[in-house]
Formats: sequence, C-alpha cells, structure tokens
Amino acid sequence: MGTTQLETVPEPKYWHLKTVLSEALDSEFTVGEILPNERDLAARFGVARATLRQALEQLELEGRLQRRRGVGTTVAPPRMGVAVGSAQGSWPGAPGDAWQPADCAPAVPPADVARMLETLPDEQAHVIRRTRVSNGQPVAAELLYVPMSSVAELTGMDAPSGAARARVVLRELARLTLEGQDRAVELGSARADDAKALDRLPGAPVLLVTTRFLAEGGTAAVSVATYRADTCRLTFGDSGSVEIHHGPEHDAS
Repeated sequence: MGTTQLETVPEPKYWHLKTVLSEALDSEFTVGEILPNERDLAARFGVARATLRQALEQLELEGRLQRRRGVGTTVAPPRMGVAVGSAQGSWPGAPGDAWQPADCAPAVPPADVARMLETLPDEQAHVIRRTRVSNGQPVAAELLYVPMSSVAELTGMDAPSGAARARVVLRELARLTLEGQDRAVELGSARADDAKALDRLPGAPVLLVTTRFLAEGGTAAVSVATYRADTCRLTFGDSGSVEIHHGPEHDAS
C-alpha cells in the first residue's frame, strides 16, 4: 500500500481516503487478507485515525471489508446471491424456506412489534429464533413473533421447547390462509445477540427487514430479520420478494 499523502480535495477527506483504500484492495490485497492496524494505516496516509475509521466503516458498509471478532479487518469475499424470506403467498417454514429454526419460547414482544400485532403491552407471543447460512457463513438471524391467538389450538404437549417447538408453531401457523405480506427495510446496528449469531462485532452495520404476515383480517405474525450489511445487497423483484446479492455475477435462488 502506498505512502503518498492525501492532497486537498473538495470532498470529505474520509471519502477520498475510502476511494484510495478501495483501489488498494483491488490491486494489493486478496480475499481474507488482514489489513494493517489502524495506527499504521493512518501514518501511511497522513490522516487522523478518526478519518481512517470513517473510511473503513464506509468500506465495511459497502461490503468491501469485514471486521471479524478476534481477527481484525479483512478483505471481504465476493458476493453471491441467495433468496431472502418467503415468496409472496408462503408462510415461514414452507417448503423451500432456507431458514433453520433454532429455538422457540414465549416472551413479550417489543413495543413496536406489539403494535403491529395489535396485542396488549404485556401479552406474550411465541418468539421463534431462526438463522440463515450461505456458503458456510451466517448471513442472517430472525425473530418471528407469533401471537398466541394465531395458533390457538397449540398446546404445551405438542412440543415443549427448542427447535421442535418452533416447527410445531410454524406448522400450526400455516393452517391459516395467508392473505398478504408487507415489508420494510432499514439500516441499523447489530445488537449484542445479533452480532454473536452473525459473527460480527456489536454495532456493526446490518440491514433490518420487517415483514408482516396478514391473515383473517389482521396481522398473524411479524418477522424481524437482521442481515449482515457487509455481505447483503437487498433488491425487490417483480414478485415483491427480497433477494440478497453477494455479487452481480451470482444470483442464486
């Protein structure tokens, strides 16, 4: 990596530094290679470490870098496409759904989720934890909130807890006639539990996809899925489904 000092430019210094670093990633580094530490990089480019951090954070957000716990900052692998979420007209857990259930337990949903579910502030719901893995690495973690009323026939005898309980709840949910879905996407920061599940650092950029599943004139379930922003680029197809693209040259379903 060169040692030329940055010249004065009209754009923010961190943005110009990001461009210089991106060119260096293309020409001087290989996938998985660990970058020099911040002190060395800042010295080589004659910038403050705060400026360097801004540039590195932007490159991480763009999927060029990954910050790995206990390893450091590495060059991110090429992106490849995988389908995200259920197709229109399908419940979570339907055939072809790549999410893997990990756990299920009753809990009070967050206030914003409770409002979407139209449940009481202290009313519990089934909370299903699911994960998504692509090419051996975790790419997404999901919390699926299912009101007790959506699976009223379910009893504790069907399956007490864990992944087995999750599958039973999903099976009962699928008995309802799905009337539609709506989604919202926003940029956020990884909470501690999401960061651990996704092998990221707390506060790392993530994409939050919230999906409402509609049945019987109301909201039958709400999914809050957290995707790694360093590996995922979300687009909406003609069907309204969301896809992750790990690279323009690979669009797998």
